[in-house]
Amino acid sequence: MKKHILITGSTDGIGKLLALRLAKEGHFVAVHGRNQAKLASTVKEIKEQSDNGKIIGFLADFSDLEEVRKMAKEVSDEMPKIDVLVNNAGILSSRTNTASNGMDIRLVVNYLAPYALTNAVTPLLKKADASRIVNLSSAAQTSVSLDALQSNVGLGTNEAYAQSKLALTMWSFYLAEKEPSITIVAVNPGSLLNTKMAYEAYGQHWSPAEKGVNILYDLSMTDKARTKAYFDNDKGGYGDAHPDAYDKVKIRQLIAVTNEVLGNPVP
Repeated sequence: MKKHILITGSTDGIGKLLALRLAKEGHFVAVHGRNQAKLASTVKEIKEQSDNGKIIGFLADFSDLEEVRKMAKEVSDEMPKIDVLVNNAGILSSRTNTASNGMDIRLVVNYLAPYALTNAVTPLLKKADASRIVNLSSAAQTSVSLDALQSNVGLGTNEAYAQSKLALTMWSFYLAEKEPSITIVAVNPGSLLNTKMAYEAYGQHWSPAEKGVNILYDLSMTDKARTKAYFDNDKGGYGDAHPDAYDKVKIRQLIAVTNEVLGNPVP
């Protein structure tokens, strides 16, 4: 059965490779990027290499939550349903540390943006049978500063990245309980994969990008996915995330502050 799949951050790296692999199988694939020319080029390239015309693109800079909201509306207008949502877009190193709302850019791009997008397109996920969400976490996870999430304190690059990835994981577990009809899994696709992000941040890699692509494919398309779980691809299986991901009090506090920051009604 052909699926409708949305992959954020898919104009390069493992997101693009995953999109191409799925396109070659004949699925309807929506890619996302923040640069118009690069997005158009990626859509054209994937169409040509896969011989699949069912490829569309969505433009949004995830450091600007207004653009995320605009993209969510466009997704709702252009996709009849979503079988698989892969929240892959992420950032570590950046020329600026501050997003448009004054918050650390990593907290916005890696956590608030996928949170806002997913909540907005959940009705499309509910239109599909056995839908799933794959959230890109990381081996780097550290306790989330609610003050930082409210723009009250500054963070270092690695600290902000690790907080954003734990926040994403905590939210994944929360959402899995809230939406039992959707399979929701958090995954560390592998540390220092051969991608643009790893090169820009560290100038080296430990593993080929295909290692990450393979696990994202398996979690998106096979029965390997397990809801309210964390897959650690460094260890090759399911394991424990940071202890805060299982602390219901901290999760409730995180979700409350997140909804306050985004201006969402209290769930």
